[in-house]
Amino acid sequence: MIERGIDPLVAIGDFDSLKPAELQLVRDHIKDIRQSIPEKDDTDTQLGLKVALQEHHADRLDIYGATGGRLDHFLANLWMVLEPRFKPYAPKIRMIDKQNTITFFLPGTYQIEKEPDKKYLAFVALTPMDHLTLFDEKYQLNDYQVKHPMSLASNEFVGETARFKFGSGVMCVIQSKDINRYN
Repeated sequence: MIERGIDPLVAIGDFDSLKPAELQLVRDHIKDIRQSIPEKDDTDTQLGLKVALQEHHADRLDIYGATGGRLDHFLANLWMVLEPRFKPYAPKIRMIDKQNTITFFLPGTYQIEKEPDKKYLAFVALTPMDHLTLFDEKYQLNDYQVKHPMSLASNEFVGETARFKFGSGVMCVIQSKDINRYN
């Protein structure tokens, strides 16, 4: 971020994966640094989320770098919206990488807009859900009962928006695209 001209308001974490020069760059550009010990109960992302919500009262949280690298960290990031302390804020959270945008939803009726560069749409039930209806996607559902966590992958937008609803549970919606590895 710093190399792209973005100076964060605060840097939070144990910084155990940074090289000395990278840590110095952080120290040179960020006034509020909160360094934790590596052996802790929360991940760095959870620590950052707490600060963003409690101190900065963020309206939206775009998290970059939450999906790449170690799978244990990715799963911790994906599932943190199920924790009682973070669940009410789930709709404010987005995880973004070069192929995907992940958004989180609590029960209700929604209309989302297609991101211009994305082709696929996945509905991921992080918990059991009831009354799941996909109104106008390529593959539709009507009043579907999700009995266990599952991914309804590889759906697609038909137009520029997609509408869905569900009555209970927590869902993440992933808009994604393939990356052409041969160009």
